[in-house]
Amino acid sequence: MGMIRMALHDGADLDGFRTAVRTLVAQHAPPDAVVWSTANDNDLFGAQAAPVGEAPAVSLPRDVTELIGLAICHSDPERFALLYRLVWRVLNGERHLLEVQSDPLVHRLQLMARSVRRDIHKMHAFLRFRETHDPDGTERFVAWFEPEHHILDAAVPFFVERFRGMVWSILTPQGARHWDRETLVEGPPAHKADAPDSDAFEAAWKSYYESIFNPARVNPAAMRQHMPKKYWRNLPEAAAISDLVREAPNRAREMIEREAAMPTKRDPKKAVAAMADQEPKSLRALNALIAASEPLTPGADHAVLGEGPIGADIAFVGEQPGDQEDLEGKPFVGPAGQMLDRALEEVGIDRKRVYVTNAVKHFKYEPRGKRRIHKKPSPGEVKRYRWWLTKELEFVHPKLVVALGGTALLGLTGKPLSVMRARGPLQFGAFPGYATVHPSYLLRIPDAAGKAEAYKAFRDDLGRMKKLVAT
Repeated sequence: MGMIRMALHDGADLDGFRTAVRTLVAQHAPPDAVVWSTANDNDLFGAQAAPVGEAPAVSLPRDVTELIGLAICHSDPERFALLYRLVWRVLNGERHLLEVQSDPLVHRLQLMARSVRRDIHKMHAFLRFRETHDPDGTERFVAWFEPEHHILDAAVPFFVERFRGMVWSILTPQGARHWDRETLVEGPPAHKADAPDSDAFEAAWKSYYESIFNPARVNPAAMRQHMPKKYWRNLPEAAAISDLVREAPNRAREMIEREAAMPTKRDPKKAVAAMADQEPKSLRALNALIAASEPLTPGADHAVLGEGPIGADIAFVGEQPGDQEDLEGKPFVGPAGQMLDRALEEVGIDRKRVYVTNAVKHFKYEPRGKRRIHKKPSPGEVKRYRWWLTKELEFVHPKLVVALGGTALLGLTGKPLSVMRARGPLQFGAFPGYATVHPSYLLRIPDAAGKAEAYKAFRDDLGRMKKLVAT
């Protein structure tokens, strides 16, 4: 067999590599018979390109495909040849090759994958957006980053998920990616001059960084380990590091002198009182705090706050806002809310006298085309919102708290409980409570008879709640 030339795109051409592997395996081409090149390489060997046809798929262990997905992003020009050698050996009797950590090929590829993971982490940690405006006045945030490896496509999903509601661009020497809140668009390689040097936010951020810098814990070696110096030129706070390190001994000495001049005894009651003063003092203050806080669920845009009177007869706690609630900024206005309104009216409960809210204050979803599909919050995310929910109910102080569904039960109790087993009167801390199904559960029942029966049971629950608040 003569030499076979496989030409791939420069960078992390995973699709091209898959096609090449299928073609080569179908031809039983050993690694030593293949010459790999990229769009930027010259054909120094005069090799002939292999014919690409409808070659069958190649089945590989999951750990091998995961290693390929990482190592192919490495900047090593031999990465394709090394990975094909790995594939060849796995397909020819060494199925568990990755378990042999002492194997030179495995060791080298594992080091490459580790370097790629580290580069992705550094991009996530050290990329800084700066505010600009498009010609039409649209606010756009632009960032410049210089990755060590071909990680742009591997790293960008993190920014799409975290900054879904922003219009932004990430520029690198390898290429650019532009996000318009719906679509990710590929752009050509960029230069640092294409990105803004600074914005109005950076001065405030630099001042904040300087204020929290602890001179008593300065360790330049550890700083460089976690924040390598090559990233400093693109970080606004890095401009202050040299001066802060140089002044650290003087600042540490001043801190010690101030500590020595303070009273030797401190009143713990005053410290507790000072901490209590920092908490919101009203529902309005709590809502302002929630609205200004970063969402605790990924992909959310803004908080949907509770609605209803202080001292309500009943406070209904649902799971999280839906698509309609997120768009209107009000709880229980979608199909489930309409079913709740209908049932309340039928049992004679005035909707204006009840309070409605959710255990999770932000809409968690996953995009599918132009639609946003509801995604159930994880137990960890629900528990992160418990402080907000507890404070909210303390301010509303209803006569009865109702958990609509399992997520609400988890938010109110901190424990995963079955709604069907817990259904009925309960106690939620200082508040009398009641557990029942969420109205959305009724909407999901497929057959009409089952839905009618479940709706009657839900309406009966509301009737019992009405009696509980009347006594």
